[in-house]
Amino acid sequence: MYRRFFGFRGKPFSIAPDPRFLYLSDRHREALAHLLFGLGEGGGFVQLTGEVGTGKTTLCRALLEQLPENVDVVLVFNPRVDAFELVKGICDELGLDYPEGTTSLKALVDTLNAHLIDAHARGRRTVLLIDEAQNLDRDVLEQIRLLTNLETSEEKLLQILLIGQPELRELLARDDLRQLAQRITARYHLDPLSLEETRAYIQHRLRVCQGRIDIFTPQAIELVYRLSGGIPRLINILCDRALLGAYVEETRQVGPEIVRRAAAEVLPEATRETLEDEVSSTRSRRAGLALGAAGLLVLLLALVFLSRNEIPLLSASAPDRLSGEQTPVPAPAAPPSVRQQAPAAAGFDEMAAGAPVTAGSEVAEEDATTAGTKGAAAVGTIPATVPDEVSETVADRAIPDTAPADLAARVATLDYGDTLAAWQQMFRRWDATFVLDSDQTPCEQARAQGLRCLSQRGNWRRLRAHDRPAMLDLIRDDGSHARALVSRWPQGELPEIVLGARRLRMPAEALDRWWYGDFVILWRPRTTHTLLRPGDRGPDILWVRRQLSRLFGAEVLHAEDPQRFDPALVEAVRRFQAARGLKPDGIIGAQTLIHLNNLDPEYTGPRLDEPEA
Repeated sequence: MYRRFFGFRGKPFSIAPDPRFLYLSDRHREALAHLLFGLGEGGGFVQLTGEVGTGKTTLCRALLEQLPENVDVVLVFNPRVDAFELVKGICDELGLDYPEGTTSLKALVDTLNAHLIDAHARGRRTVLLIDEAQNLDRDVLEQIRLLTNLETSEEKLLQILLIGQPELRELLARDDLRQLAQRITARYHLDPLSLEETRAYIQHRLRVCQGRIDIFTPQAIELVYRLSGGIPRLINILCDRALLGAYVEETRQVGPEIVRRAAAEVLPEATRETLEDEVSSTRSRRAGLALGAAGLLVLLLALVFLSRNEIPLLSASAPDRLSGEQTPVPAPAAPPSVRQQAPAAAGFDEMAAGAPVTAGSEVAEEDATTAGTKGAAAVGTIPATVPDEVSETVADRAIPDTAPADLAARVATLDYGDTLAAWQQMFRRWDATFVLDSDQTPCEQARAQGLRCLSQRGNWRRLRAHDRPAMLDLIRDDGSHARALVSRWPQGELPEIVLGARRLRMPAEALDRWWYGDFVILWRPRTTHTLLRPGDRGPDILWVRRQLSRLFGAEVLHAEDPQRFDPALVEAVRRFQAARGLKPDGIIGAQTLIHLNNLDPEYTGPRLDEPEA
């Protein structure tokens, strides 16, 4: 319908697997290299996992095209079969003759084995590719493992590629399937596209159809990325409907409003609520903030206007103490009756005194939680506490159960004093002290009191999984930043959100317009070190074993050296990580430690999932 309007030669965002539109991102190329390496090893299993629509099938098509001519491929697309049906299907795909009407699994395996030996003698290899492998029964997986026992004295006769959704990783992490897991020679988890990859993906498909690559504005592409989570199939669905919407409106430019309407039409509400899970928002948060900051600090320092009914505006240097970065000073103060907006923060990463990390990156988290930057020299004064009227309001005012009608106006008028109030409330949840007039960042103050910061990006589900009060970074329509605290979120109830001088109980999704997935939590380590690697030794390892034993039984404690991070413990950690939705890399970083803390009966810190006393 819109092809002629835009001058396309073809439909750029069809979800059909058209090889003309094949786009291999850096992640896809890396995955392809892993798979080719694994299949080139001459036996065993190769595992590829990824969320629905991330391009696993596309990647497999590219893989099959690169296999040598001497490779026979058996494709299994319906894994909901028993062991007998699976082996029978393999024999049928290879065109093997077996006794008609046989019900003997052994007879089928013998037939297959004879064929594989003959193929090996002729210089041919056989690859079994099983799609949707997360649906395989345990008995079928065991039979597949036994098929890899078909071998010569030098190599395996059958190579097996398991393709599935993330549940496949959890399935293979089961203790009763450890023999199969140990035979996996290469594994790769296909992540969604990044923002830059999403932009390149959209432009690539437009280019193939000989369309203009600037049809989607940068803001529209960013919104497509946020709503799709970087999943190619959803990108196609959104972009296709957005182009239709632009055609209906007779505009040749797709902006964010058209994308929003398209999402409302084609994405289920539950999908829209959860798709920000691995999103890495790269909206420019520092553009123009540092320009001329030093000169402005000298020239434009303004007096603080005090008003009984308003939160005092802080001196121009106050953001520097919080962020450790120079920040432009606002324009000269308006009359006291006008609520002031503090300068936009330089970015949310300064709150964690280190760069935010992608969920699952345990090694990087150590840097994010331990790095710190000293604030700029103090200039002017800052209140020692949040004004009484603010504290009393936050503590005592009745909490409404729905989002206020003026929510957008409230977010727009949040100022720097509101940010401080939110941090003070967060520290109070930890029975810690937040000093407003301090040269230290909030995370430096937290560290001095035995706490750590963890900066994350994700969605509401990931935020809740940490089970800690969380500070949100809100990005307003003008690009400036504001803060909101998710203080409590009991199961089955609406979250309690501290927004400025008010506590609100409202659907978290009401903040989706401004929240792009960045948040910071505080946590208290129960171990001396916040990064534990295989091979490490010490009391921290024994503590880890004790926590895991609450899930996996006392056998986790039974080791020749209980204080050593041995291979058996690595596997137990991986199982735990997979069960918690973490990257199962066997490395214990901040995220894994937080989830282990949640198992510890001696944990006394605040939880997100706890009602107000």
